[in-house]
Amino acid sequence: MAITIDKDAIDGPLARELRGLSDVEVVDCYQCGKCSAGCPVVDAMDILPNRVIRLAQLGQFDEILRSKTIWLCASCETCTARCPREVDIAAVMDALREMSLKAGLAGKNAREVTAFHRAFLDTVWAFGRMQEFSLVGDYKMRSGKFLQDVLVAPLMFLRGKLHFVPRPIKGRKEVREIFKKCGY
Repeated sequence: MAITIDKDAIDGPLARELRGLSDVEVVDCYQCGKCSAGCPVVDAMDILPNRVIRLAQLGQFDEILRSKTIWLCASCETCTARCPREVDIAAVMDALREMSLKAGLAGKNAREVTAFHRAFLDTVWAFGRMQEFSLVGDYKMRSGKFLQDVLVAPLMFLRGKLHFVPRPIKGRKEVREIFKKCGY
């Protein structure tokens, strides 16, 4: 694949949007590759994390925003911790996901990730903490994967790993205040 440098895209509206959303200067990256070497999900990615940063440096946003890499990023921040230039790559990935959704370029991976994200937040909001059964049920409804793991549930229940009755915490009101402050 030949990469062309679009001088307008390097500091164009998408580059400025990425900088505004992530508060990161991608030009600080000198492509050492430590982010990619430490990434626990790099094997599943179509573009290595350091290549995502390089494409952003070159203004190649269309390719990045259509990639599955930004949706597979686990936001574990291993890349950010390993970066000798202190480039917050995890923040860049978060911003790129937001930009991809806004541009309407997010694919199947985005639907599953956003379904899980929403299900997780709704569960914590409702119970003040994570509640597996509610999370899985909500995620399955949102993602359309109703029967994907249905045979695993009885075994998990028998082993005491699955609780059907939610156990809310005492500080639910305080948790909801946190959500309210975050605009949820």
